[in-house]
Amino acid sequence: MSNLVILGAQWGDEGKGKITDYLAKKADLVVRYQGGDNAGHTVELGNQKYKLHLVPSGILYNGKSCVIGNGVVVNPTSLVREIKYLNDLGINTDSLMISDRAHIIFPYHIEIDRLEEEMRGEDKIGTTIKGIGPCYRDKVERSGIRMCDYENKEAFETRLRANIRSKNNLIVKYYEGQPLDEELIVHEAMKYMDMISKYITDVNVVMRNAVKEDSKILFEGAQGTLLDIDYGTYPFVTSSHPTTCGIAVGAGISPYRLQKAIGVVKAYTTRVGKGPFVTELHGETGNWIRERGFEYGTTTGRPRRCGWLDMVMLNYSAELNGLSAIALTKLDTLSDLESIKICVAYKLDGEIIDYFPASLETLSRCEPIYIDMPGWHLDDVEKAVTYKDLPENARAYVQKIEELLGLPADIVSVGPKRDQTFMRKDIF
Repeated sequence: MSNLVILGAQWGDEGKGKITDYLAKKADLVVRYQGGDNAGHTVELGNQKYKLHLVPSGILYNGKSCVIGNGVVVNPTSLVREIKYLNDLGINTDSLMISDRAHIIFPYHIEIDRLEEEMRGEDKIGTTIKGIGPCYRDKVERSGIRMCDYENKEAFETRLRANIRSKNNLIVKYYEGQPLDEELIVHEAMKYMDMISKYITDVNVVMRNAVKEDSKILFEGAQGTLLDIDYGTYPFVTSSHPTTCGIAVGAGISPYRLQKAIGVVKAYTTRVGKGPFVTELHGETGNWIRERGFEYGTTTGRPRRCGWLDMVMLNYSAELNGLSAIALTKLDTLSDLESIKICVAYKLDGEIIDYFPASLETLSRCEPIYIDMPGWHLDDVEKAVTYKDLPENARAYVQKIEELLGLPADIVSVGPKRDQTFMRKDIF
């Protein structure tokens, strides 16, 4: 057996979907292990862009087994919509599997998410209002409803009605909102659950058999390391574990079976929503990077905050995830800049530090310490058909990142298409 983990090493939006799609060709199984439809992956094949939210990126290969693990929270309505979207584009989804242990998102989760964010006022977290956090909350407080519960439809409906009444009580009395329509929620839930029921299976058995059969397993993370509920910039984080730490419980595989982890790293840094961002660029250069890199959310369309590459953050991420290599993406975006900066340390209250603080108040006082690298031209990047064809300064930039991180950049990407990805080492 061989397996490989692909995860975001920054704040998400690093281009994981493309890298997963690129490597999925060699995999027998592609497994998504956390998050929900708050995530978004864009994969570009030829002139067609595919925007994925719940379905693993490997679905674009015909017949490739794709698993939504138990660590994922699933909105049946969103999943049906995504399956239809893929089917309409000629993509067969018969190979999709959903863990029978995965928890279900219902309209009351979404409404509570919205009301809570509204109540926060200026202290908004920046949630996507997809009901992700409230669903994980129900999971932890043991009131959630799982895919396997639909096996007994009568019991499923009874539990759902009880939850709707309980949540309506909360919505009206605590949030001062309007009660949701119980009959409509039940009707819609039964309809959409019936439409996805053929995909529901015991993924633990699937994973166990894959290990026995020496299958190649590709684990696909959503969001990024700095959005991890424990290790990210809390509270401006997601509600799950996008790090390697979340794979064993989110996919039903022993941690001792995990072998290699590739961290996807954008050639600069972006994030969505609030929270400290040490290398953020507030002026013309930041806006230029945003427009050149089309830095707008796949799920929300929100503009991303942009800044220089932060090696303090990346070293923290590499150590936490046990990365064996990185995949460097969007190198082309930085083309045509005369000079490019890399943050190599922080200055905190007059002291130079090389660690990533847990406290947001402390992090907000950190100032970046930069080194400068010479730029390169986009025309020269677009001519490249191999890594060695890239401009000398672009290769020097990659080499400096490898040196500062102590890890090889086994994959370098200079555009959204499959043929704009340079594999420098056979890693799977």
